[in-house]
Amino acid sequence: MSERRLCRLDELADPGSRGLEASDTGLPWDIFLVRSDGAVHGYRNSCPHTGAPLDWTPDQFLDLDHAFIQCAVHGALFRIEDGVCLRGPCLGQALRPVPVQVAEGWVLLDDVGTKPA
Repeated sequence: MSERRLCRLDELADPGSRGLEASDTGLPWDIFLVRSDGAVHGYRNSCPHTGAPLDWTPDQFLDLDHAFIQCAVHGALFRIEDGVCLRGPCLGQALRPVPVQVAEGWVLLDDVGTKPA
C-alpha cells in the first residue's frame, strides 16, 4: 500500500475542513478533508449534482453549525461520516470518498483506488 502525507493532523481543526490538491501520475485533482469528533474523512471536491467544487471560500466545506458538509452552489447538505446527501437536488446521492488514515500525527492519502474518474 502506498500512502502520501496530506497535512499534519493538528493543522485540521475539530470540527473543521481543508481543501487540498492530490495527484496521480501527474494529473492533479481536488479533494477535501473534514475532521469531526476526532475522525478524519476525505472526499473529492465535486458536487454529485453539478460537478462543481463545493467551496466558494477556500477550506470552507461545512455549514455554519459544522454539522454537515454543504455545497456552496445550491446549499445541498451531506453527512460528514459517509458523504450521503440529506437535503438538496442530489438527495440520496453521495460525495466520492477518498481513503485517508491518520498515523503518527499525519493525515495520509491511501493511493489505492484514489485515481480520478
